[in-house]
Amino acid sequence: MVKLIAIYRKPEDVEAFNEHYFNTHSPLAAKMPGLVKMEVGTIYGTPMGESDLHLICEMYFESKEALKAALSSAEGKASGKDLMGFAGKVVSMHMAEVHE
Repeated sequence: MVKLIAIYRKPEDVEAFNEHYFNTHSPLAAKMPGLVKMEVGTIYGTPMGESDLHLICEMYFESKEALKAALSSAEGKASGKDLMGFAGKVVSMHMAEVHE
């Protein structure tokens, strides 16, 4: 299993960001073919205090090939275009193998 991880730093307008993320972007991303599970976490701090992060989204796929196919799909492209439009300055994307 692999996952696509989106890490979002705190945006300038948290309320507007959340509105778009939860009502537009997240539903778009959830339509990607082959998506097994999607988890979104709101960052509320670190063991040392405050954090400059806002959200983390983990999207699970059965294989690297399934993830690649999802990103190449019409749904994946629509999600990516939307992402860059509203969060391009605050997001970093990572791919990871899951070890259980």
